[in-house]
Amino acid sequence: MKVVSIVGARPQLVKLGAVAQAFAGTEHHHVVVHTGQHYDPELSDVFFTEFGIPQPDFHLGIGSGSHGAQTGAMLAAIDPILDAEQPDWVLVYGDTNSTIAGALSAVKQHLKVAHLEAGLRSFNRRMPEEHNRVLTDHCADLLLAPTDEALRHLANEGLADRAVNVGDVMVDVCFATRDRILAADRPLAGLPEGIAADEPFLVATLHRAENTDDPERLATLLTALADLPVPVALLAHPRLKAKADQFGLKLDTGAIAVGAPLPYADLVAAVLASTGVVTDSGGLQKEAYLLGRPCTTLRTETEWVETLEDDWNVLVPDPSALGPDAWRTLASRPAPQAPTRTPYGNGRAGAEVVKVLEERLA
Repeated sequence: MKVVSIVGARPQLVKLGAVAQAFAGTEHHHVVVHTGQHYDPELSDVFFTEFGIPQPDFHLGIGSGSHGAQTGAMLAAIDPILDAEQPDWVLVYGDTNSTIAGALSAVKQHLKVAHLEAGLRSFNRRMPEEHNRVLTDHCADLLLAPTDEALRHLANEGLADRAVNVGDVMVDVCFATRDRILAADRPLAGLPEGIAADEPFLVATLHRAENTDDPERLATLLTALADLPVPVALLAHPRLKAKADQFGLKLDTGAIAVGAPLPYADLVAAVLASTGVVTDSGGLQKEAYLLGRPCTTLRTETEWVETLEDDWNVLVPDPSALGPDAWRTLASRPAPQAPTRTPYGNGRAGAEVVKVLEERLA
């Protein structure tokens, strides 16, 4: 069986780590296409080294651009690769422009498409990711869902016959990384200056367009973080830096200590050492939940609704509407007493993906 994986952004590379490891113990031919959607080494290249993923067979170097320009450039570059490779499956991941470009290129060439992390829904039609994931689900031949909730969404859209719950490959990577960190008792690395590992601190990320593209909203979020009663390690995505510069906003102020995005193992170690997480990232919400740290999510909704149980994750659509005291209390709250559940599988989703691809091909 030949499978072409199409990836391009940090969360997809983390998922690819689990899938590539599962393929490594088989006779199947696994080809990796990296679109270059995330071209910063801190968001891309480091993950191939960290997870022992073979270097991409094809690196397209697309880079940034408008949604239309970026997706169109990806389509033009992916088409001849799939035409030459003629895989049994084209495996696309998540909800980025790389996802929809890979899926569209494959279906136009009558190649089978499998969508990993299918069925997630925010029901926010303003999110580009929502359109990417819905369109990909409806054109794919096989929907690899991470949760029962995702299966229900697919069934509601008439896609139940294509869908199977394989668990969440992020759990494979997160738990394996956590266990290595705890066994090695490794020191923290890469935290911003001013963050002491033996003192309470929060890990924070901001990158989504709805939070960064409006100067007033971004200023409100940065003020809220700066006013928190504990230090905040803000791991600044290139998009956040660019928008802050554009709007004349200072990131390194008040409680905020600014650092670079971390390699995955260092990020997991930082979350484990922290008292909690503040983010608008889908992946980091779930990682906080899996690692037992409370999360405050700066969005109106979440695809990972399971994390909301017992207040492990709390949505904050508008920090300014809460008032400073309520916001400070919420963002720096202690971990809930109720234990986290196991809605995302047992940490063997990568092997399950390979198994289901084999079975459905036969």
